[in-house]
Amino acid sequence: MSTIQSHKSAIRNAKAQTVETKLEVVVIPVSDVDRAKEFYARLGWRIDADFSGEGWRVIQFTPPGSPASVIFGKNVTAAAPGSAQGLYLIVSDIEAARRDLIDRGIEVSEAFHAEGDVHVGRDEPYLFGSVRSKGRDPARGTYRSYASFNDPDGNGWLFQEVTARLPGRVDTDQTTFASVAELASAFRRAAAAHGEHEKRNGGTYDANWPDWYAEYMVAEQLGKELPQ
Repeated sequence: MSTIQSHKSAIRNAKAQTVETKLEVVVIPVSDVDRAKEFYARLGWRIDADFSGEGWRVIQFTPPGSPASVIFGKNVTAAAPGSAQGLYLIVSDIEAARRDLIDRGIEVSEAFHAEGDVHVGRDEPYLFGSVRSKGRDPARGTYRSYASFNDPDGNGWLFQEVTARLPGRVDTDQTTFASVAELASAFRRAAAAHGEHEKRNGGTYDANWPDWYAEYMVAEQLGKELPQ
């Protein structure tokens, strides 16, 4: 097949993929089902199911604001307990997410940021081609700040702070906020940006601030150019 034919075939396949395919469940391998259940409940996650039968048991939890869930149990997976690594949890405020876990008695790392791209690895987690630096990203860049924690089996979870999506990573027909906290955080960023907007305009009160806020918040989420 020629290069041109390959490109045409890829375009046809892309156009044909119109059926929504939503990630629903991630399987977590654990050694002690009840211990794992207690841990994930302590995280404040919603328990959706605890079913069992002869020789098996399935438990499902959903993180707050998440459309996807995790399941674990007995005879659910042949994977080694603790082998699930680099499980990303997206948050709008890394320090608020850390404080919540600490208040729940969960051990969590200090915030850190990458000086380059990110990957997932067991020995030097989440960095690649760069150095793991302490603290939240100084510029508060989206996708740049992290914190990590493990469940009792060593399955590795990672908070990643995302305040704006890169272009092309959000459905341009949809703008949604997963929780009240996420929406409130977006309002705070819009408020700070709007303050700078008013300063640039001589400190004059902007009576149309609701429209400006709305434009800013939608543009931020869709990865578009922000209003000035």
